[in-house]
Amino acid sequence: MAGRFYISGRRWKKRCLVTQEPPCLSQWLMEVQFMASIRRRKDNGKLFLDFRYNGVRCREQTALNDTPANRKRLKNILNKIEAEITLGQFNYSDYFPNSNNVSKFEAISKRVMDKQTVEKPTFREFADVWYNEMKVTWRISYQETISQVLYSRIMDTFGDRVIDSIKKSDLLQFRATLGKVTRKNGKGLSADRINRHMKVLRMILNEAADRFDFTTPFHGIKPLKVPKKDVDPFTLEEINLILNNVRADFKNYYTVRFFTAMRPAEIDGLKWKYVDFKLRQILVRETIVNGRVEYTKTDGSQREIDMSEPVFNALKKQYQATA
Repeated sequence: MAGRFYISGRRWKKRCLVTQEPPCLSQWLMEVQFMASIRRRKDNGKLFLDFRYNGVRCREQTALNDTPANRKRLKNILNKIEAEITLGQFNYSDYFPNSNNVSKFEAISKRVMDKQTVEKPTFREFADVWYNEMKVTWRISYQETISQVLYSRIMDTFGDRVIDSIKKSDLLQFRATLGKVTRKNGKGLSADRINRHMKVLRMILNEAADRFDFTTPFHGIKPLKVPKKDVDPFTLEEINLILNNVRADFKNYYTVRFFTAMRPAEIDGLKWKYVDFKLRQILVRETIVNGRVEYTKTDGSQREIDMSEPVFNALKKQYQATA
């Protein structure tokens, strides 16, 4: 039967090359399954088993002569071997204790077991490593945000757990617990705040799953829906009312804010070198957060804003007063 397999394999390849048909995987697998066989040695006429285990072709000799009864006996043994291989229960030394293949497969099994038994870190240990690796890619303000989220409720809940012991049910329970939290002002955590906790958890566990070869428990967990907030901007009449009544030294500042829609951190971090009076543009390049000069919130926040006449005049007045 093994001989027929090799002939069939060559014909199969030849047919694919001649007809340009795509290889038939199911046919190939079927032929591989049929490879296990009972064969006869040419030199002494004794029977031997020919089969594959863990991708290795194995030929095990017997002292049996080639008779129908002996073939039937070996066929029963071979069927049992194939069944145990399929079920992952095959132990080579049970059938062939004196075979040279025993030590080979025991070494392979030991390597697999060693890989599987590598001690995995606790959530706290891995989260510390992850945070230190990632923080160099974040703005300082974002580092602080992640730190506040990670080293509070998340660490209190999962810190001492082995990283791959955290299950989907644990994550859902944690999210449900966050939904019951009451802050000092009497309000609960918003959906956006809860999603922020879950996002940090997701990043850590997904990275750990990739490094330690386990399935992430976050599969199928979607963020909570965040209610859309209504925007109620000032009317032009209200803007003029504010500008006409604000302190004189703040009028230019609020004029630029109202008519450019710049973020507070962006206008607070605006420097004269980023104001181009010739082209009438404001170049958004930096921000100020907690008194520190930082990069903008995102790459997309780096932009040029064309000055309207009120903005141009306000900046000109401010330049004359402070530059």
